[in-house]
Amino acid sequence: MTAVMLAGALVGLGVYLLVIRLDPGTGTAAAELARLDTGRVRAARQGLLDADTTSDVSPRLRRLGASVWASLEARGYRVPPGVRADLSIMGRSVEAHVGLSLLGAMAGMIAPFVALAPFMVAFGMSPVVPVWLAIFGAVGGFVLTTVQLSSTAKERRRGFRHVVSAFLDLVSMNLAGGRGVPEALASASRLSEGWAMVRIRDTMETARLQGITPWAALGDLGEQMAVEELRDLAAALALVAEDGAKVRESLAARAVSMRQRELADAESLASKRSQSMLIAQLLLCVGFLLFLIYPAIAKVVGI
Repeated sequence: MTAVMLAGALVGLGVYLLVIRLDPGTGTAAAELARLDTGRVRAARQGLLDADTTSDVSPRLRRLGASVWASLEARGYRVPPGVRADLSIMGRSVEAHVGLSLLGAMAGMIAPFVALAPFMVAFGMSPVVPVWLAIFGAVGGFVLTTVQLSSTAKERRRGFRHVVSAFLDLVSMNLAGGRGVPEALASASRLSEGWAMVRIRDTMETARLQGITPWAALGDLGEQMAVEELRDLAAALALVAEDGAKVRESLAARAVSMRQRELADAESLASKRSQSMLIAQLLLCVGFLLFLIYPAIAKVVGI
C-alpha cells in the first residue's frame, strides 16, 4: 500500500509539473503582454546574476534558483516580508536563496539513502523507510535554509544597529564642526570600510545620483532591512534638517538610547547563556552521580 501511494504521488507530481511547463495561458492580449514583460524581466535578472561576482552562492546555483523562482513568481507566489528583509540584510538575492533551498532539499533527500544503504545491503532492509525519511528530509532541508537565514540575519542586524549608533555619533560631531546635514552624513560614512558602513555609503551615493535626499534613502534602506533605528533616524532628519542644533541634540540622544538598548540586549544574552551553562553543569552532575551510585544499585537489585 505504501509503495502504491508513493508511486501515485510521484505520478501526480510529474503531471503537475508537466501542466505547469506546458501551460499556454489564457491567450488574451493582456496575458501575452504580461508574458512578454515577464520574459524581459527574467532576461534582465539573468544578466545581473551572471554579472554578480560578489555573491557567496555559485552562479550555476543562482541560475537554477532564478529559473525556478521565475516560474513561481509568474503564478503569484511572493516572498514573505520577513524573509525579504533577512535577504536584504544579508545582501542575498531571492534567486540565490531559492537555489540554496533547493540544494538543502536535495541534500535532505539523499542523506537517508546514504546513511541507510549499508543496512539495506547487509540486512535486506525495505526501501519504504528510506523513502519516507527522504521525503521528510527534503522538506526539512528546504525549511532549514530559511531558518538558518533568519538566525544569521538576526546576528547581522544586531551588528548593523551597533554601526548605526556609531554613525550617529560621527554625524553629530561633523555637524558640530559646521557642516550641513548631507555633508555630515557623507563624511561620516567614509570613515569606515565595514560592510554596514559601506552599505550606508552606497545607499547615500545612489540617492545623490537619483536626486533624492539622503535621509529618505536611509529610511528606504531601514524599511528594506527591517532596522527600526534607521527609519527613526530618517524621520528625525526629515523633520529637523533645517536646524543644525536640533539635529545634533536629536542624534546625540538617539545614539545614547541605542547604546543603552544594546547594553540591555547584551546583558540579556549573557544571562541566557549563563542559564544554559548552569543547566549543562546540572546535567553533568546528575550523570556523575548516576555513575557513582550505579554499582551499588546494581548489586542490591542483582543485575
